[in-house]
Amino acid sequence: MPDDRLTTRHSRSTGPGSPDVIGIHDADTGSIQYVVSCPETSEAALIDVVHDYDPEAARLRTDTAERVLEIVAERGLDVKWVLDTHPHADHVMASAFLKDRTGAPNAIGEKVAEIAELWRGYYNLPGAFDVARDFDHLFAHGDQFRLGQMGVRVMLSPGHTLGSITYVVGRDAAFVHDTFMQPDVGTSRADFPGGTAAQLYDSLMAILELPDETRLFVGHDYGTDTRNAPAWESTVAEQRRDNAHIGGGITKADYVALREERDATLPLPDRMLAALQLNLRAGRKPPPEGDRHAYLKIPLDKF
Repeated sequence: MPDDRLTTRHSRSTGPGSPDVIGIHDADTGSIQYVVSCPETSEAALIDVVHDYDPEAARLRTDTAERVLEIVAERGLDVKWVLDTHPHADHVMASAFLKDRTGAPNAIGEKVAEIAELWRGYYNLPGAFDVARDFDHLFAHGDQFRLGQMGVRVMLSPGHTLGSITYVVGRDAAFVHDTFMQPDVGTSRADFPGGTAAQLYDSLMAILELPDETRLFVGHDYGTDTRNAPAWESTVAEQRRDNAHIGGGITKADYVALREERDATLPLPDRMLAALQLNLRAGRKPPPEGDRHAYLKIPLDKF
């Protein structure tokens, strides 16, 4: 069923070894989630799918994830992986929900264990977040797996978080999450716990070493003063030439200064303190208490 909050576009395979990519933009969070598939076999992976969260009522819904599953069914796709690039700060991940619905294994980067340790301290929850239990696979840099007739390679891309990963799918698609944004916007913030602008610069440079024609699919878009319609696809060549922060070449020191100055003006995402507590459980709720309801623990005066 159509959802006015969601904008969907199809980036078609460019030939053998090139994936089909459907991007679904969620207006509530500015997040883009992806259905990537092998045209020859119809095997698919779901990347960074949103589990809707109403921060005012602290209520979870599955409307967006259900729409993603409708797209999968409409196209006759066979979901083999439920993937996330990092524990998101601005939306709750639908990883556990999609694993339960599809039977496909869920995965994220192995450094999520270090992120979990960091946030156990912020929440004062020393026994929380068993990531090895809640995720079937924890990918390391350089890991590879198959999606139909295409290879998928994992790149560690820290900076936004210390454990963010990029999925390079087939010969011309990379899912680069919160590293690049669209060229007219620039790059993502790097001021969350464990993130650094210096590491983000190195990750950006590593992505730009991919072939020029590689399609880059970003994690967020909020539009600009001159562009209202959401956008999420560019190429390595376009980002290298036109990116508002690093296009045309910039030194690491100048980029770090630019990024840190910008980040100092940004508020925390309104879902962050709820989302991390759920996402470090793959989107599952905390265990219910005596009244059979689950509760979130929000730290005061720490941020």
